[in-house]
Amino acid sequence: MNVTTRLQADVVVVGAGSAGCAIAGRLSEDPNLQVVLVEAGGADRNPWIHVPIGYFKTIGSDATDWRFLTEPEKELAGRRIAWPRGKVLGGSSSINGMLYVRGHAADYDGWRDAGNTGWGWSDVLPFFRKAESQCRGADDWHGADGPLTVSDIAPDPLSDAFVQAMAQHGVRTQPDFNRGDSEGAGYFQMTTRKGRRQSAARAYLAPARHRRNLRIVTGATVSRVEIAGGRAVAVECTAGIERFRVGARREVVVACGALQSPVLLQRSGIGPGGLLQSMGIAVLRDLPGVGANLQDHLQVRLVLRCNRPLTLNDLYHRPLRRLSAGWTYLTRRSGPLVTGIHPAGAFVRVHPLAQRPDVQIHFALVSFERLGGPLDRFSGFSLSACVLYPHSRGSIRIASPDPATPAHMRAGYLDDERDRDLIVRSVPWMRQVAAQPALARLVAEEVRPGPACATPEQVLAYVRQTAFSVHHQAGTCAMGRGAQAVVDERLRVHGVDGLRVADASIMPTLVGGNTNAPSIMIGEKAADLIRADLKGAA
Repeated sequence: MNVTTRLQADVVVVGAGSAGCAIAGRLSEDPNLQVVLVEAGGADRNPWIHVPIGYFKTIGSDATDWRFLTEPEKELAGRRIAWPRGKVLGGSSSINGMLYVRGHAADYDGWRDAGNTGWGWSDVLPFFRKAESQCRGADDWHGADGPLTVSDIAPDPLSDAFVQAMAQHGVRTQPDFNRGDSEGAGYFQMTTRKGRRQSAARAYLAPARHRRNLRIVTGATVSRVEIAGGRAVAVECTAGIERFRVGARREVVVACGALQSPVLLQRSGIGPGGLLQSMGIAVLRDLPGVGANLQDHLQVRLVLRCNRPLTLNDLYHRPLRRLSAGWTYLTRRSGPLVTGIHPAGAFVRVHPLAQRPDVQIHFALVSFERLGGPLDRFSGFSLSACVLYPHSRGSIRIASPDPATPAHMRAGYLDDERDRDLIVRSVPWMRQVAAQPALARLVAEEVRPGPACATPEQVLAYVRQTAFSVHHQAGTCAMGRGAQAVVDERLRVHGVDGLRVADASIMPTLVGGNTNAPSIMIGEKAADLIRADLKGAA
């Protein structure tokens, strides 16, 4: 069947997520470069997207969330774990928790030392700075002239008590998690601007919409990348009942995220040869690492009842307080609706042999029994712990060549005994923090798992029944040189000309923290690499 070519561009970017928005925004700064950005989701007009606390409304909504589910996870009692991903301009940066966290310098030095030249901490720091408009101003670690606004979080009594309790537990207070050494406890920063979410779409696309050389296509699913003569030449799209083609004169950049980039490559004939053959897809490039090496952060929560009405549970369940908070937000762009649910946290060493932080703690002003469920009726708050560098690996494999058929997504959570050991150790560690005087004076009781959950075996059973994702999937199109590598250090797909991948999927190993800021950095660096290579080829 012939597919009409609707558009032509020098560079076609697939996916308007954290990295894709940065790539399209930066490349279109050159008026001589024609750029088309194709996004399966819609425009970011939903007002809840822009209210920081609004992700309670956008996560789980068919209009803004892909609502992926894993296969039944063997080590999590056969549960299927929810994996929200943004289905809208901005991708997951439009529905995430907005925490601005870069990770540890050693994360990037590890990438470099594995053979990925140009990806050490000193190499990527300029791109973090280039992206950033830091509310505290510029210094050696931060930029103040970039498109992405990074703001401080207003302190609150409960979060203050958490930071003080961490200090009493021997954890240093950290005023800035983003200078390369993240160890310590403190307030996070957020990607917000004047009380509104600063998604990658708001940061990079909104200022670029007037450019005549940038075309943004929404509501169009890319079914495959067309390869001719060993080179990416176009993408085939579906929008409703219409099928069309977008031609690429120079490059196609796949930036669909760690869950969807490997799926698109596999449907395009790039991936494990045996899998593709079993699906009736011609093998254009046998790359067994496409869809392998999946890593994610898994969290377990300690839920506590507060003896004072200081939590967001109290706000939500008291109509007058909820009304007051809404009015404060509408008139001043301030108050609890600006903060999000995780104002503070920590990066700590839980295992006695850890050389750098191995667990991230999120302090939440809310509590709930299950992700996506209602907030608890009581005054509840939570501490959660996730293993920063999991040894367990998962995979993503297409189930059909048809884009409408969900792929098989397996996280492999806790498959490795070392991950089980560390996440079990983290629960008594959090209990020790809650027992420190600064926090203990505000705790009425531990609700979940409760004091009856005492032995390592009982804690592991609790983890298996209740743990869920922090939504930091990565690694499925890993950068490197080995047999499992998918892209090289310039993000070019091995063995295919004119095709790159640029998003969290290229991370060889998961960063020690949240993934939005690193994904935007990857987009910034990708744009720089593309510009340099196009100039060299001219």
